[in-house]
Parts: sequence; C-alpha cells; structure tokens
Amino acid sequence: MQWKLFADLAELAGDKDISVDAESGDTVGDALSDLLEPRPELENRVLDDDGHLRDHINVLRNGTNVFSENGLETELESGDELALFPPVSGG
Repeated sequence: MQWKLFADLAELAGDKDISVDAESGDTVGDALSDLLEPRPELENRVLDDDGHLRDHINVLRNGTNVFSENGLETELESGDELALFPPVSGG
C-alpha cells in the first residue's frame, strides 16, 4: 500500500511517497501503524499522547476522508491510495 504525505508530514517522514506492508483486507489503521512505527517524529506529529489521531490530521483513502466511512477501521482494497494531510490554512 502506498501513502502520500503532504507538507511537514512529508518532511518528518523523509519522503512524500512511502510504501507499507498493508494489503487488501487490512484496515487504514493497520496501514497507518505501519507508516508511523518506524518514524517516531512523524508519529508524534500525527498521534496525541494517548495514541489517538490528532483532530487536525486528515486521513484520506482514494481522496475521501476515512471518517466519512468507518474511520481507521475502513478496510483496504487493492489499488487504494492513502494520503495524510496536516491542517490546511489559507489567507
């Protein structure tokens, strides 16, 4: 499974495109764990002290926020594209 990371999240991870071992039938949460576990700086930015996703972090599957589906329990399908966005601000 492939993650696309944006803004400071890509900087913390060291790349904007990262592959993880998650596959069809796994959940978005599984893929997120695979992404964060070897990257503690990114994990600290994405998860709060209790290990929950910070409110301002957006997780998308195929362009749709996973929280409009089953959240981090959303099951992955072959060919899914995952994305992690920090808060977006504009002026």
